[in-house]
Amino acid sequence: MTKVLPFSKEQIQKIITQYPTPFHIYDEKAIIENAEELKKAFAWNEGFHEYFAVKAAPNPYLAKLLAQHGFGCDCSSYPELLIAEQVGNVGENIMFTSNDTGDYEFQKAKELGAIINLDDISHVAFLEKCAGIPELVSFRYNPGSLKSGNDIIGNPEEAKYGCMENQLFDGYKMLKEKGVKRFGIHTMVASNELNEEYFVETARILFNLVVKINKQLGIKFDFINLGGGLGIPYRPEQKKLDVFKISEGIRKEYESILVPNGLAPVKLYLESGRFITGPYGYLVTTVRHLKHTFRDYVGVDASMNNLMRPGMYGAYHHITVLGKENAACDHVYDVTGSLCENNDKFAIHRELPEVEIGDIIAIHDAGAHGHAMGFNYNGKLRSAELLLRTDGSVKMIRRAETVEDLFATLDFAGLKDFK
Repeated sequence: MTKVLPFSKEQIQKIITQYPTPFHIYDEKAIIENAEELKKAFAWNEGFHEYFAVKAAPNPYLAKLLAQHGFGCDCSSYPELLIAEQVGNVGENIMFTSNDTGDYEFQKAKELGAIINLDDISHVAFLEKCAGIPELVSFRYNPGSLKSGNDIIGNPEEAKYGCMENQLFDGYKMLKEKGVKRFGIHTMVASNELNEEYFVETARILFNLVVKINKQLGIKFDFINLGGGLGIPYRPEQKKLDVFKISEGIRKEYESILVPNGLAPVKLYLESGRFITGPYGYLVTTVRHLKHTFRDYVGVDASMNNLMRPGMYGAYHHITVLGKENAACDHVYDVTGSLCENNDKFAIHRELPEVEIGDIIAIHDAGAHGHAMGFNYNGKLRSAELLLRTDGSVKMIRRAETVEDLFATLDFAGLKDFK
């Protein structure tokens, strides 16, 4: 089985004349269509809002593109808040969900009017001291044994995130006593999940919890943030999540739990990142070397610093050799980068067409947690990011790093006086 690319070998060859490999390239048209489909699926809920998880692809051009289609920004750090501010996503268009948060981060979130989603009840006093308590505050809930996690994010009971249920009651009571008028609740317990029912179950747990909190504390919630974790089909044989099926399941839970208890209408939020851009970004790289020892190796000019997931998680990313899409996959290779690390491999024992030096390879589904997780080990430089526009043109949205960038924080001039 194979995956389809939004560009041809000829297009990429032309792009390479201006932007040498490796680079990440994103498909604007597909991102927009996917964003609009998600909005359409949840249109039944007045006030539905998707907050794009900036950590997945922290590029202001992508954030602005999504903002133009009504998406907010889900931020977890000071720099991510700055990206949201730069693209005009301020106020309640920012969901600030962080952990082990610095005072300067809470201060910036408060300054921007962001929705602050607290990870722990101890953060109430911390926030009050460093920034003051806003009118609207949310807590992140960890359901513990009520909900299973998955391989990427782990089991909720082992996760560092969120408050236990009993802590939530104390936390919301504390906020109410401090004058908070508006309340939200949030959870995020899985990553890259492909089972639609998983998200319906999450909604059911949260809706029932909201009813319990309301009955005990008299709190009516402004919003319920169901988190993210919507997965993508990295493997060709996997199916894309049906967001309409997820939405319909959540709507039924909403109508059977919240409506009879007088807690509707309430706004539903999501904070997807991977699902929005992940399938529509590609790492494009060129074959430098072929090596034949105990295995056959394809050595490319990208490395694990451009895409960490295969080396870090053993994650599968589909590979297409441009111009050989229809050729028989009758050779078996390890596809490797040049880091001094043996896990610097994009694929192991991968069946591909016969590869030659100079071939261009596209690594699929690199549009989230790809460039974002880049690093500089071995002095490797982060690659450029390009946007394939809807009209077929290409826009550079981040230039490639230079050695000067890498060394900018070093004081070479002071070496002459160092003894």
